[in-house]
Formats: sequence, C-alpha cells, structure tokens
Amino acid sequence: MENERTSSLTNQPELQMQLMQFAMDNASIEIYWLGSDARIYYANNHACKKLGYTKEEFLQLSLPDLDPNYPIEQWGKHWLSLKNDKTQSFETLHKRKDGVVFPVEVVANYVCLDGHEYNVAFAKDITERKRVEDALHEKEEFFRMISENVEDYIAVLDLEGRRIYNNPTYANLFGGIEVLKGTDSFAEIHPDDRERIKQIFKKTVQSGIGHRAEFRFILEDGSIRYMESNGGLIKDSQGKALRVLVVSHDITERKQAENEIIDLAFHDSLTKLGNRRLLSDRLEQTMALSKRSGLYSALMFLDLDNFKPLNDAHGHAAGDLLLVEVAHRISSCVREVDTIARFGGDEFVVMLSELDVEETKSATQAAAVAEKIRTALAKPYLIKIHPDGKAEITIEHHCTSSIGVVMFANHEGSAKDIIHWADMAMYQAKEAGRNLIWFYAKD
Repeated sequence: MENERTSSLTNQPELQMQLMQFAMDNASIEIYWLGSDARIYYANNHACKKLGYTKEEFLQLSLPDLDPNYPIEQWGKHWLSLKNDKTQSFETLHKRKDGVVFPVEVVANYVCLDGHEYNVAFAKDITERKRVEDALHEKEEFFRMISENVEDYIAVLDLEGRRIYNNPTYANLFGGIEVLKGTDSFAEIHPDDRERIKQIFKKTVQSGIGHRAEFRFILEDGSIRYMESNGGLIKDSQGKALRVLVVSHDITERKQAENEIIDLAFHDSLTKLGNRRLLSDRLEQTMALSKRSGLYSALMFLDLDNFKPLNDAHGHAAGDLLLVEVAHRISSCVREVDTIARFGGDEFVVMLSELDVEETKSATQAAAVAEKIRTALAKPYLIKIHPDGKAEITIEHHCTSSIGVVMFANHEGSAKDIIHWADMAMYQAKEAGRNLIWFYAKD
C-alpha cells in the first residue's frame, strides 16, 4: 500500500503540478521562474504582494526589471554557470513597481521541465536582517539559518491523515523524513486541539474546500509550537479526492507576544495575581452564571492593617516583598476556580464562586475561607532586605488584615455595587478593631 501511494504521487504529472502550484502560491517567500532569455514566466502570490505587480504584469518583465543592478550582458555567462552548478546563492536587490529597492537573498536553481529550461529562484527580503546586523552581531548564526531556509512546513497527507511527504523543514521538526513517513499527522497535535483539527481535516476532504486553522504541536522534548495551517484537497483527473496538502507557518513568537500582552493587561506585575480588569471580567461571568444556576458566590475585600509602617521604616522594596508573600498566603487558602486580584496598594479581592444554593450555607463556607485567610495573613513575616548596600538582614514584621465579605446570587446590584459593598464591610471591620471579618448587611 505504501509503494502504491508513493508511486501514485510520483507518476502523475498533473498531480505533481497541482502540488507544486499550491505549495508555491502559498509559500511566504518570493518565487520566480525565469527562462533562458531572462524573462519572467511565473511569480507567486508573495512576490506579487511584495513588489506590487499583478501576475499578468510580471509576464511582461525580465530580470533587469526585477534586479536593477543586474548586468544583463553577463546573463549568458551566468546562465551557463547555473546550469553547471545547478544551484547558486547570493545577495542582491529587488525593485518594487513604485521604485522602492530592498535587499534580498536569492537561491537560484536550474530546472529542466518538459524540455524547457528555467531558473527557479527563491528570494527573501532581508531588509530587517541588514538593519540589525551590526547591533545584533551575536545573532548572526540565527539570522543566517533563517535566511537560508524556507520557513513553511509542507505536508502531503492521505485521506486518513497519514503522512506521505514532508518537506525538510517539517521533517527536521520531528526527526527526519523517514521517521515521519506513513505516520499519523495528528499524533503530535496538542490533545486539546486534536479533535478540532481532525474535524477540520474531515471537512476539507468532504467538501473539497480548504480551511485555515491554528493549533499546537508538542515536540519530542515537550516544548510546544503554535502553527497556522491552510489545507487544500488534491483531486485526480476524474475529480476524485486523492490527497490533502497542508502548508503551515510557525506563529509561536506571535502567540507568545500576544499572551504576554494579555498577561500584562489582566495581571499585576508584582504579585502575578489578577488586576482590577481581570476581577471585573470574572465577576461579570460569575454573576451571569449565578443567575442561571442559583448558586451563591462571595466577594471578599482585604486590606492590610499594618502595612504603611513597614514602607516608612524600610522602603518600598520591603513592602513589595511583603505584598508578594501576602499573595502567596492568600493563594494557598482558596481553590483554583476562585479568583484573587490585587486591587491596588495593599488591597486584595478574593471571589469564591459557586458555593451553595442556600445563602446561609454559602455564608458559612465563605466565613471559613475568610478565617483561613485572616489567620494566614496574621502570622509573622520574615523579610530579607539589603539596607543601603549593606549586608542582608531579616526583618520580622507583624501585619494583620481586615476583611469585608458580601454574598451575592442573581443580585440586582451591578459588579461595581458588589465591590463597593465588600469595601464598605471591610471598613466596618477596621472600625470595629481590625484583624476582623465583617459581612455586609444588605438590609
């Protein structure tokens, strides 16, 4: 069966052309076919976008239009040299339709197809690399590797998703072409993404329409790569589904940047807890869920009772260390499904969601958690600091907390009201003597 699949792929010119055309048109690198007369016979979608020409306009151009510095009188000599070497790499310039010139790295290949000779050239914009080369000299090997390799991951799969062919970039990701051949292409997909990608694959096979999708690969060392893929169905001359071609791009860096932005937007940089924005979002969700389920939830507003003297005596660095320890202690007292946020300064908010349908039982549960937090925060803090560059010293600081609690379920009040009521209860705890828990009375 494997030999039949391989033979089918290699012995059908029409299928080969479909595969080649799809791969070239979707590649994120400029691809050109030049004839022995130096005219351009083909330019892919990326080349059209990069240089501003339509495919039809490209067919009216020749090499000097593409490369303004190319000595056309040397074409014959260079053509013979390429035929002899089969492949050549070099750096040159490309000129856009609007006249803008930018540096590229080119890999030229001699190809003879159906008796016609071509220079199949892969060109990559290296403007950014050129700009940072001097400042990032230590990254030279990294940029060299990028510039010498096509970044796309190309896979040809059978209709069950087994691998028939993988290009070197893809194969190197998983240990080589022979290792991958005939294996399940879904095996390395993250379990949380696998079923969704399988369904997208089936839709592509059934409908003949390609679908773009994002998913995660799990590599052998356990690391995760985020991929963006576009699949297309390859049919034989009778229109029967034969293969699926998938072109993927590694978007890990983009995803990491997006996650960092999200993290900064919703989390406190010092304690790593949620911030006001995350609290507001979670509170709105919990209120909506409460309306459907009838379960009570609790919101606690915490304020440290003896925080300012530490800052005044030992500086903000000591205060920051105490706040980090407070965050750890609160986290140890609640469930993973609960939400903790640093509201500002030495104020923290804890939301306990989905407690019980009865308010009394829910309040009892909330009181138990609040007492656990109050007890944990009342224990002495041992803070190590370096005063004015001197040797490290350990400060023992005592800092209790005042906690206000409000219960809510399908409440008429808004999220802002609930936070305000918990805040009011916290101030009542302070006025009553501090280091106390106070429940907000709605009536």
